[in-house]
Amino acid sequence: MGAMATSTIAGSLHSRHLHCRILLLLLPYLPIAFLLVDGGGIPTTLDGPFTPATRAFDRSLRRGSEDVPLSDPRLAPRARPPSPEQIALAASADPTSLWVSWVTGRAQVGSHLTPLDPTAIRSEVWYGERPASADTVGHPHVARGSAEVYSQLYPYPGLLNYTSGVIHHVRLVGLRPSTRYYYRCGDSSLKGGLSDERSFRTLPAPAPDAYPRRVAVVGDLGLTGNSTSTVDHLARNDPSMILMVGDMTYANQYLTTGGRGVPCFSCSFPDAPIRESYQPRWDGWGRFMEPLASKVPMMVTEGNHEIEPQGHGGAVTFASYLARFAVPSEESGSNTKFYYSFNAGGIHFIMLGAYVDYNRTGAQYSWLEKDLQKVDRRVTPWVVASWHSPWYNSYSSHYQEFECMRQEMEGLLYQHGVDIVFSGHVHAYERMNRVFNYTLDPCGPVYITVGDGGNIEKIDIDHADDPGSCPSPGDNQPEFGGVCHLNFTSGPAKGKFCWERQPEWSAFRESSFGHGILEVVNSTYALWTWHRNQDTYGEHSVGDEIYIVREPDKCLLQPRGVISQDWTGPRG
Repeated sequence: MGAMATSTIAGSLHSRHLHCRILLLLLPYLPIAFLLVDGGGIPTTLDGPFTPATRAFDRSLRRGSEDVPLSDPRLAPRARPPSPEQIALAASADPTSLWVSWVTGRAQVGSHLTPLDPTAIRSEVWYGERPASADTVGHPHVARGSAEVYSQLYPYPGLLNYTSGVIHHVRLVGLRPSTRYYYRCGDSSLKGGLSDERSFRTLPAPAPDAYPRRVAVVGDLGLTGNSTSTVDHLARNDPSMILMVGDMTYANQYLTTGGRGVPCFSCSFPDAPIRESYQPRWDGWGRFMEPLASKVPMMVTEGNHEIEPQGHGGAVTFASYLARFAVPSEESGSNTKFYYSFNAGGIHFIMLGAYVDYNRTGAQYSWLEKDLQKVDRRVTPWVVASWHSPWYNSYSSHYQEFECMRQEMEGLLYQHGVDIVFSGHVHAYERMNRVFNYTLDPCGPVYITVGDGGNIEKIDIDHADDPGSCPSPGDNQPEFGGVCHLNFTSGPAKGKFCWERQPEWSAFRESSFGHGILEVVNSTYALWTWHRNQDTYGEHSVGDEIYIVREPDKCLLQPRGVISQDWTGPRG
């Protein structure tokens, strides 16, 4: 595509977003009828609940594509040690601080490995509000942090081990919100030890009238040709932050010896002694994401593909996830990277763990209860939660898989008026009507599944309500937690495990690869847009678009008793 065409596309996208932003700023003062005309017919959740709709899978599109090889220039090493690579940012609990992470040295794959010494190189970030001169370090501030290495070890004949490069995490503090900073990371005592200069803009301070300009949401990304299209499309939408809702690299679709990744590991390697992984895919993914992740915070939560068991019987799990990502767990009162929270302007984000204990007697539930109790809706009116595995899902894949987690935690989220929930896991898109306990409820959250990032396992196209596609209660066993599959106890699906038509709580669904953009502009209105990959070059073309409207006067915080409700089964 030529420069003129690219400029035209960028201009039309900018014009459209500017138009939407002006409308959003005026929303509190305009009647809904006007918005539906001048806003291009974009519906609001006030118009719901919506009649369930399905856009059929476009058979002209590929259901999946192969992984990009590590020899691709976007994945191959570009920096020579000791120069940093795989640079990434993460928000802290509030916008006055921010995490910077990177990797130095070379990872190793083999049978007998000697890990690198993380104490042999410094972890420094030099930063300031102005670009540095070319001949000096130049930035007025320096922050220092910690470094570590991790290993993926397999005590089985023929399997290869892995040990990482040195992974650095540094937290910058005392930052000014909504401010541009310039930085270099690495070790200033070594020749070539510092990165090129990068920059980021801090998120806005918590306030009811300040919001991140644009939050990208993507799940189950992987590193296929489809994944690269998703990231290119996402970058074109110019986000100020990214929510990555689990299943990042799909390194566990490989043998430890590398080779080609496969859509189904157990199908291709039924005799494997353990679910293997090829950890260099993590390094390739970090290099691929660096151009974007080194400019805007990328907030992650773990998925099932991050479990990556190792050791005898898979006793050790999540080693890569826990080592590679910095998250504000300690800052938000959590004692683990599996769940945490942070503020970004007037939004309080909660990242939960579906693959650690979520029972009401456990540490995560206790932390979540305390975290929600501390939210001041006068300062952060919006509460957005994310975890990997969806509670509401009408696709055959993973149908009712995390019903136990829903039964344990849904009441707590409803009691505290959580506004939006993002999940992945199902490789398709689905937006729900407001719902609580499988019943349409104007005060329930808007649940959205965006597990359509483009990974090697292909798109999901079968719905549980399609003839012959209802899973058996023995299917969809979770990789963590119990099984709570139940029949519906009332409504059109009473006595059945699946609906015979698209459930009333499912507003819209489509099997296409893509990502979402959340634009919150004031305390009651937000624009949610789902962008399909095939619409990248389409002017004013989106897969799904809706104004999500909060009604705080109507939906007051619920009494504590609602969380102790006894569910005898999901209602239809």
